[in-house]
Amino acid sequence: MLIKSFPPAERTPQLISQLTQLWRQSVDASHHFLTPAEITTIEHEVPTALRTVPQLLVAVDDQNTPTGFIGIDGSLVAMLFIAPAASGAGIGTALLQTSIQDYGATTLTVNEQNPRARQFYEHRGFQVTNRQPTDDQGRPYPLLTMTYNCDPLND
Repeated sequence: MLIKSFPPAERTPQLISQLTQLWRQSVDASHHFLTPAEITTIEHEVPTALRTVPQLLVAVDDQNTPTGFIGIDGSLVAMLFIAPAASGAGIGTALLQTSIQDYGATTLTVNEQNPRARQFYEHRGFQVTNRQPTDDQGRPYPLLTMTYNCDPLND
């Protein structure tokens, strides 16, 4: 596995398409609280988010195929998604550690109805610091704000 950084100017339509497909596969496998129609609606927002997030890191396999990605906006992990076939291979951990160590990302939000994701982040040093009753678009999906509770320089 290799982690590549993609500045906005290097985010080709092909890359955005690949990552949007990866996002869809990941959400279909993990966001069981969303209906298929809701996932499709949200999916239309994904390409813009991928093009505009300030830092985009992509994990690729030996064939240069994306297996996961993380978006970082200042100290916020704005998105982290892993291809279901690559789940459990350490890709999410590697992307998260890179975001903390190299970019100073120490906060994130996670859907409350996604306990597996919450456990993933808790196991890696994040703790819940806030809850809001809706997602950032006002949809009825509570979000938990989580903050990294370790010193990233001494991991």
